[in-house]
Amino acid sequence: MSVNNNLWRKKMDIRYRRAETVDLDGIAALAGQAAARMVSQGIDQWDEFYPIREDFEQDIKSGQLTMGMLGDEIAVIYTVNGEYEPEYDSAKWKSPDMPFCILHRLCVNPLFQNRGLARQTMEHIEREAAAKGVQAIRLDVFSQNPHALKLYRNCGFEKAGTAQWRKGLFYLMEKYIL
Repeated sequence: MSVNNNLWRKKMDIRYRRAETVDLDGIAALAGQAAARMVSQGIDQWDEFYPIREDFEQDIKSGQLTMGMLGDEIAVIYTVNGEYEPEYDSAKWKSPDMPFCILHRLCVNPLFQNRGLARQTMEHIEREAAAKGVQAIRLDVFSQNPHALKLYRNCGFEKAGTAQWRKGLFYLMEKYIL
């Protein structure tokens, strides 16, 4: 696909929809391309153990994986749900009892990176969550991924704790939206 270089200058007309089983090959390919891009940038985050095809398949089956489409290309994927690792319990959440959701596996197609798509998608996620009465979005971000750290900080997320997982140190972050 030829990407119009003028697209990045304005908000992109992304069509968001729930992923379906028929989308799984494209989603897995996108994740592989994004992982390879991270490795080329010295970010050792995603690999053959995470995320794996089965993670995306489960997200699709549970109706929690969303795709953002630009034309016929998958531009971005993400999962939102209430599932989290036990390490989240050690974070110093400002209001631990308020309704929240967890953002997982936000991934922008390398063809569309550095054009504001992730930021635009974060705004979409916030609107969707707020419409459901969610008051906070939480996530974990790899401490060695400067691009993701910059995105989340610029979107207003604040560090509430840390977790040590297989790849190293992750920051537990949150943003209040209501």
